[in-house]
Amino acid sequence: MSYFIPHLTNGWQVDQAILSEEERVVMIRFGHDWDQQCMIMDETLYRIADKVKNFAVVYLVDITEVPDFNTMYELYDPCTLMFFYRNKHIMIDLGTGNNNKVNWPIEDEQELIDLAEVVYRGAHKGKGLVVSPKDYSTKYKY
Repeated sequence: MSYFIPHLTNGWQVDQAILSEEERVVMIRFGHDWDQQCMIMDETLYRIADKVKNFAVVYLVDITEVPDFNTMYELYDPCTLMFFYRNKHIMIDLGTGNNNKVNWPIEDEQELIDLAEVVYRGAHKGKGLVVSPKDYSTKYKY
């Protein structure tokens, strides 16, 4: 569990984090603080947080502590990363079929920075769906 990234401990804090940020992308990692995949993602988020602070802000939400969004955002995976910009959920075409969220840990810092930057650039232009710089479909893993 990352102690250096702000934790949102109730639904009101999550709403305020999404609503109050006008100029930056809000990256929220939903999951369990004790989960191995979340720990990997938290570590990567912590390493990039300072590098993306001009255009993105990172928060963590434990879905056991804050179950308010579990059904709304379909948070059934151990680790989920979602992006918001000006109170709007930004979808990403990752090539996986699920455009709502990233539901696996990303270990590469540059990969996550690129993803956050693509989301920021697309959302800043008013797009609700952006295309990921990397294709995560399984057809390339064989």
